[in-house]
Parts: sequence; structure tokens; C-alpha cells
Amino acid sequence: MGSCEQHGPHLPLDTDTQIATAIANGAALQIEHALVAPPVAYGSSGEHDGFAGTLSIGAAVTELLVVELARSAPWVDRLVFVNGHGGNLEPVRRAIELLRREGRRVDDWWPTGEPGDLHAGRVETSVMLHLNPSTVGDLPAGVVAPPIDALISDGVAAHSTSGVLGDPTGASADEGARILQGWIDDLVAMIVGRN
Repeated sequence: MGSCEQHGPHLPLDTDTQIATAIANGAALQIEHALVAPPVAYGSSGEHDGFAGTLSIGAAVTELLVVELARSAPWVDRLVFVNGHGGNLEPVRRAIELLRREGRRVDDWWPTGEPGDLHAGRVETSVMLHLNPSTVGDLPAGVVAPPIDALISDGVAAHSTSGVLGDPTGASADEGARILQGWIDDLVAMIVGRN
């Protein structure tokens, strides 16, 4: 699960999708019989409203999309939605609650960041420098991010004119490789631990 949204002036619109895809693919290499579906490249991104490049399908559609995708796959024993975007958190969780009530084995996972570094800051920038450095532009100064609840309710523009929530200036590809591997290991541990 990704998004199509602004990531400041230095990262591509599909940052969340690229990161979620890399995590899912990395985990699948370590889990026997794991399949990775193509990513859902649009999500609930209303908090980025007003920033050029942002396209959002909204929370209700994101939730319904997850429900219908899961219902369409009765041929799998278990589904795990790897979510790369904070705006998808609540819609995905609501969908999973419904699916579990229907008796489906389904989980969600999303990468944890650092307080104050929620969007286009050092963490995402480092991971993108590792994954796809040619898509990373000049690094702007950032701002300290609010808690995610405030971000979702107030919108990004209320907290940052550049769309950056964090400080990307210390980002590096080496750090990105370590962060990405940590997320992959965490996802694998969650999947194996709940098997």
C-alpha cells in the first residue's frame, strides 16, 4: 500500500509506494511460498491536499479497496498489507477489523519512523538514497513534525510550507540500507511470529 503525494521538493511522488514495495519484496525473499502483489499506488492522502502532485482516493475508498482485495483472494491462507503511508493507517486497520470478523487471516504492517521525522525527512530520504538515488533532489531544510494525529487532522500545509516533516539534511544511502533492512527484519518477524 503506497500513495501518490508530494514528498517535499526532493523526493518522488511515489516514495511511499517504492519503500513499501522494497520492504515486501525483501521479506518475501525470506519467507517460503510468499507472493507479493503489485502495489496499490494511491491511498488516503487528504492531509497533503493543496500540494502539487498529490492524488488521493480518500479514506473510505482505501478501506473498501483493502476489503475487496482481501475478499478476492480466498486462495491464500494469509494476507499481509505492507503499508508505506501514514494516511492509510486508519482505513487499512478498519478494513482488517472487518475482514477478521469475516474469518479471514489478515494483518497489516507499516514501517516505524522517528518522532519528529514523519514525512520526507531523514528516514525516508535515506531509504530513497539507498533504493533509487537518481530520484532524490537537493536536500531542503526541514521542520519538526507534529504527532501523526495532528498531521492527519490539520494537514501537512499547516505545519510545513515545503511539505517536509523532518530534517533530510543528514540523510545517507548507508543509513537508508540499515533502516530498510531493519524494516524487512521486523516484517519477517511479525509474519513468522504470527504464523
